[in-house]
Amino acid sequence: MQEFDPAPLLAVAREEALLGKSEGGVPIGAALFTTGGELLGRGHNRRVQDGDPSMHAETAAFRAAGRRPHYRDTIMVTTLSPCWYCSGLVRQFGIGQVVIGEATTFHGGHDWLAENGVGITVLDDAGCVALMTAFIAEHPELWFEDIGVEESISDSH
Repeated sequence: MQEFDPAPLLAVAREEALLGKSEGGVPIGAALFTTGGELLGRGHNRRVQDGDPSMHAETAAFRAAGRRPHYRDTIMVTTLSPCWYCSGLVRQFGIGQVVIGEATTFHGGHDWLAENGVGITVLDDAGCVALMTAFIAEHPELWFEDIGVEESISDSH
């Protein structure tokens, strides 16, 4: 695999996350790049805005990238550890690498992806952590809906 600097790639995904937040949605952004650094597609979580539970950031970026004969030479960059749905997308289409802004607020399927040969880079980006931490505190109901949890653990006793 080609060496790359993840910082400018993450900057694109973070811009998308902030756009999603400004629209009243869940602030998760993603972008799909070639291993050479060419931007193929970008997007953000639009579940709230579109009323579409399948419109995650990675899905939006993947759709925006359009059709290709294969995706082995691509890097999915996301501000948050990909959920199982988005991890499945990465595996289904053979995306070779995933760059993750943070996995502190949510630990998705990236360990499984790594076990299955996908290159994983977790950046522990303070800006991404702060963005999600604030969102979860301000909108717990949207957060729990987004991750498929009916109620918070503290509410279930």
